[in-house]
Amino acid sequence: MRVLALLDGTLADPDAPLLRVDDLGLMRGDGIFETVLVVDGKPRELDPHLDRLARSAAMLELPEPDRAAFERATSLVLDNWSGGSEMALKLVYTRGVEGGDGTPTGFALGLPIGAKVLAQRAAGISAVTLDRGIEPGLADRAPWLLLGAKTLSYAVNMAALREAERRGADEVVFTTSSGSVLEGPTSTLLAVDGRTITTPPATLGILPGTTQAALFRAAERRGWTVVVAPIPAADLHTVDGVFLVSSVRKITRVHTLDGKPLTDSSALAAELSDLYESEY
Repeated sequence: MRVLALLDGTLADPDAPLLRVDDLGLMRGDGIFETVLVVDGKPRELDPHLDRLARSAAMLELPEPDRAAFERATSLVLDNWSGGSEMALKLVYTRGVEGGDGTPTGFALGLPIGAKVLAQRAAGISAVTLDRGIEPGLADRAPWLLLGAKTLSYAVNMAALREAERRGADEVVFTTSSGSVLEGPTSTLLAVDGRTITTPPATLGILPGTTQAALFRAAERRGWTVVVAPIPAADLHTVDGVFLVSSVRKITRVHTLDGKPLTDSSALAAELSDLYESEY
């Protein structure tokens, strides 16, 4: 099942044509998006997602997204969803048509969670480390690279996932050329050692994670130590657990990295998942 809502407050047929072929989101990837997890009709971290949408728009010099319109479209999708208890809500915003009057394109689309994601949540994933060509300070030196913006230009991320598949793995952990951890193509990385959870800083040019932030809030309340700091990739083989987290994948453990088994973190994954769910 899919539900499509437009920013003018109307529903549209998700099987009917919507985008013009000259929409710059399609032609050049000139746009942004967010993916929100909805559980039992309640969107998780909607405000942080809308905040991040606005931040990405500012980085691309797009018109400021109409927050009320996106909230209205979200409500329309939720009110008309009759699928499973979980849904992925896509919020999409592009620069509009090439040569047009500058009016952006925007919509909200509700989709079921894929079977592959559900299986990986339960069983964990294998990953490979791949060089992303990013070094500390690059985001500040070259803001035109849009590091840290959630743009529609995901061709590199998808190419990285295909490379992982060629290497017999499910996922990717991007690293700097000097060997520091960045993020996954569609996820935030967490390294857990003892009662300390560490994630790389957004200042490296990566996307601040909404799911990571929610988990950190819950963990701090339970007495965990949460740290935002660089992580050497080599450390991932010695910590108690490595996890890739995102709105749709939730807390997914990495059991194998670059062909080498990691410490069994099954029990730790269950504990972190309980912490995350306690936020809701």
